[in-house]
Parts: sequence; structure tokens; C-alpha cells
Amino acid sequence: MGNGNIGIGGIVVVFLYLTFMLLLGAFASRKIKTASDYIVAGKSLGFWLFVMLILGSTTSGMTLLGVAGLGYIGGWPTFWEQIFVPLTCAVAIVLYGYKLYKVCKEKEFLTLQDYLAYRFGSPKAVRVISSLAVLTTSLIYLVGQYTAISIVLKWLLGISQIQALLIGALIVVIYVLLGGLYAVSWTTLFQGFIIFFGVLAIAPVVIKSAGGLSVINSTMATIDPNLVRIAFPQQHPPYAGYAFATPLFLISFFFLLAMGLGSAPHIVNNAIVVKDKKYFRWSPLVVFVMYILIMYLIKISGMAVRTLVVNGLVTIQKPDDSFLVGVKYALPPISWSIFAVVILAAVMSTTDRLLLVIGSCCGWDFYKQIFRKNASSEKVTF
Repeated sequence: MGNGNIGIGGIVVVFLYLTFMLLLGAFASRKIKTASDYIVAGKSLGFWLFVMLILGSTTSGMTLLGVAGLGYIGGWPTFWEQIFVPLTCAVAIVLYGYKLYKVCKEKEFLTLQDYLAYRFGSPKAVRVISSLAVLTTSLIYLVGQYTAISIVLKWLLGISQIQALLIGALIVVIYVLLGGLYAVSWTTLFQGFIIFFGVLAIAPVVIKSAGGLSVINSTMATIDPNLVRIAFPQQHPPYAGYAFATPLFLISFFFLLAMGLGSAPHIVNNAIVVKDKKYFRWSPLVVFVMYILIMYLIKISGMAVRTLVVNGLVTIQKPDDSFLVGVKYALPPISWSIFAVVILAAVMSTTDRLLLVIGSCCGWDFYKQIFRKNASSEKVTF
């Protein structure tokens, strides 16, 4: 192990966090009796487990690293993204939640593919096509999440990216295999609160270290006055590579997220797992408020680091490093391990849900429904 960015104490904190995730997975395995328990947690999730499952499934490496990087280069015009993503989560619950919950509860469906096969009267063709689409989408998404895990662990521990990837992959795979959605939901509940309160604690310190909002705005305006406006001028091609957030782009981007991200397999499948449909009444608002707070603070943190760079207080290699650089500048080294756990929680909370979607697609939709209809729950969940 080389020289990481946290000391022995920080490594211990990260180790304890990862160990706790494994213990939750082992504990959750005791509740697994059937395929329904494994894939949808027996459709028994309470309000906060459901809220955090939606929040955690959407919050990823992009949220903490990419959003800060976008704020660094694009300023205030890119803030619309931070409205659209939380709004997409809320819209997904409203649009898909009630319908999927009712039908899937009556018919005892476990996956979205079950519903699609029933809806279109095609137990094989539609199931195969939709399952292949789910697998392709989830695997591509999963590559990005494991890349983020490896980057974070490499930065923290000073190990190679391959070693970091193997450590991150092994831990998430083990607790998902052990406990299915019970493990995913319980770990995500814990990870979700870490993300929310961690960002609330860390981001304001980074923003304050740059002088606060007034200094940040004035500095961004000296770089480009459009960086402090609601959108970049509508012109083609854009006058600069970062000036893409024009009014027409933002309109199209909203529909892309609402229809694309909102129907992503690892998000829309969550509508099937709740215990009571009354949770759909307030969960859209709660998810929206919690997520938008996280996104806005991260985005402003990226702009704060741009201010620090302009004032010669820090240097940065690439925009996506901005939040990492800001934390190292604003917080004492002893707190970096806490920041590390926040990032790992964000990435792992999406990764584990994707893994379960992929596993249920292979085990339930292909193996059980297509090839071995009489397969036992033990074989399906293996």
C-alpha cells in the first residue's frame, strides 16, 4: 500500500464502514426464505427504507464528483440539472409507483419484466427483449459506478486502481449475494443518511473557505459573466465548450432525464417493494427536498473550488477532482476519512441496487421464467 490521503486512523474508519456493510448483509441473509424475499424484500419496505432506496439508487459517483465538476466549469446555468434529477425521482414515483404497486401486488410480480410480459401478453418475447434492455443498461451503468469506487479507494488508500476495484467489487457483491434487497435496503438506509448529513456538514465548510456566495459569484463573473446567469446564450455552436446549458438544451435535458433516468431499471423497480401505497403520497416530496439539498450544495462547492483556483489557493488537474480538492483545502486531515465514507456510500448505494437488478434479471426473468420454470427459490437466488 502506497501513500494514501488518509492516515491509519482514516483507514480504520473506512475499514469499519466496509465491515459494517458486510455485517448488515450477513444479518439480512437470515430473512431470506423465498425468491420474493431476496428480490423485493417480501414487498415489506417501510417509508424511510423506500425513500432512502430511491435516494441511494440515484445518488452515485456522479452526484458527488461529477456534479461538483460541472459546477466548476459551468457555473449557475448548470443548476437546472440539480432541479431536474431530484424532480425526476419524484416524477418516477408518481408516474410509475401507484400503477406498478397495484398490479404487481395483485399478480405477485417481482420485476418490471413480469409486469411488461403480463401487460403485452407476451411471456417470452417481451420478457426477453425487456430483460436484455435492462441487462445492457444496468451493466453500462455499473461500469461507471465501479470506476468511481476504484478512483475513491485509490485516492484514499494509495493502492493501485486494480486493487481498489477488486476490494470495492468484492465487498458489494458479497453483501448483495448474502441478503438481496433486504441487504441493499438496509445498507442504503445507512448510506443515505451518511450522504445527506455528510454533505450538509462538509459542503458549507468548503463554500465558506472560498469566501462565501458573494465572493464566489463575483469571481465566477470575472471569468465569464454568463457563469452567474440562469442559462447560457442560445447560439449554435456554443461560444465555449462549457456554454452548453442554453434554454433549448435545458428543456430537452429535462425530458431526457424524466423519461430516461426516471424509467431506469434500478429506480423504477423500487416501486414494487413498498409495504403500503400510502407511502407514495409524501415520498416524492421528501426525496425531492433531500436530494435537491445535496445536489445544490455539491454544485456550489464546485464553484467554490473554481474560486480558490482563480485566487491561487489550490491547483486542480481536472474538474471532477474539485470536491476532493475542496475538502483537502477546507477540512483538517483527520476529517478526510469521514468524507471518504460519504463518497463510498454514494457510489455503493447505487452499485448494490444495480447488482441486484442484474442478478434478478438473470436468475428470475431468464433462468426461472424462460429456462427452468420449476426451479426452486434456492436455485433462483444463487
